[in-house]
Amino acid sequence: MSVAARVKLVEALYDQLEKEIAEFQLQSKLGCVANCGKCCNNPDIDASPLEFLPWAFHLYLKGEAEAMLEQLHTTAAFTKCFIYQPFSESEADKGRCSDYKHRGLICRLFGYGAAQDKHGQLRLVTCKIIKEGQNDAFNTTSIALNNGLPVPIFTDYYMNLSQIDFHMGNIVVPINKALKLALEEVLQYYAYRPFPQGHIDRE
Repeated sequence: MSVAARVKLVEALYDQLEKEIAEFQLQSKLGCVANCGKCCNNPDIDASPLEFLPWAFHLYLKGEAEAMLEQLHTTAAFTKCFIYQPFSESEADKGRCSDYKHRGLICRLFGYGAAQDKHGQLRLVTCKIIKEGQNDAFNTTSIALNNGLPVPIFTDYYMNLSQIDFHMGNIVVPINKALKLALEEVLQYYAYRPFPQGHIDRE
């Protein structure tokens, strides 16, 4: 399957997720704190390259994929997500995603997705800031999850993602490695192929 076809399928999955998240937010009243980048600043985030394929393809269409890959290679010690932009060095936990539209699946699910515990109960996967700062809504939602409140499920979405590309969807690596692999996939695919049809040529 071509890169463009895989990107289209990943984006369709994200569109479905965004609708589910919007409904979940409406029902739960939970939401991220404005300008909070604490989870993005976490050096231990893992992801699959496939979830960043739309991001890599977008950069390729703009003619920026090779330069971005070089930046990632020259900042090997960079631990937090490369596309996260803190507002300042002194307040690294406050900032924004530099390409929010093309953020990965983990970025979309965290805070608004649930996982099953060892007892089969659904538990919201979210941060301490939401748990403590929105305690009443969090507790109400935690109960409602197991009483039929619709919520995106981590395993379901990652299973659907892996069905698009089993190999790329089942590699789990530190997030900056996932970004590199996504860029390499796109650049290698188009190294000996024409610019994708239906897209504006970067030249």
